[in-house]
Amino acid sequence: MFEVKITDSMYRLAWARSRDAQKMKKNDKGIAEYLGEIIANEYIKGKIISQHDKIAAPNSRLIEVKTKVCTSEPLPHNECSIEAANMGRNCDYYAFVRVEYLNNTYTRGWYLGHIYRDAFYYNARKLSKGQKDGDNWFTVKSDCFNIPISSLSLDFGVFNEQ
Repeated sequence: MFEVKITDSMYRLAWARSRDAQKMKKNDKGIAEYLGEIIANEYIKGKIISQHDKIAAPNSRLIEVKTKVCTSEPLPHNECSIEAANMGRNCDYYAFVRVEYLNNTYTRGWYLGHIYRDAFYYNARKLSKGQKDGDNWFTVKSDCFNIPISSLSLDFGVFNEQ
């Protein structure tokens, strides 16, 4: 996992992208999601694809970025989630990011890692809406798939290989 200090320029870019998305009325994404894309792209070194939570890697692989807001540093046993309703999206990999929000400020973020899409679903635990997650006692708000951060990769070579 890589920690990133959220700079003023990162925040301003995420804020501007968030406002543009609202003007286009295609979605109402929060600043945190755009910060997640910026943080992920710091490591992937690809191209952020506007309005789609995706990054095109240098080798043209498509990475969907999943961002969660948190209030403390993530731990290896913490889990990353994808809603079951989103599992049909077109991508090659999922990348996971956490963005810390304290005292009304985005302070830092973490690139947690990435995983090949099919490997995610093969290894993930399925949880159903209303179920209590036995690992953290969170009541699941919608059907989802979870995988621990420790199962993610930080090998960026997969985004440069042809």
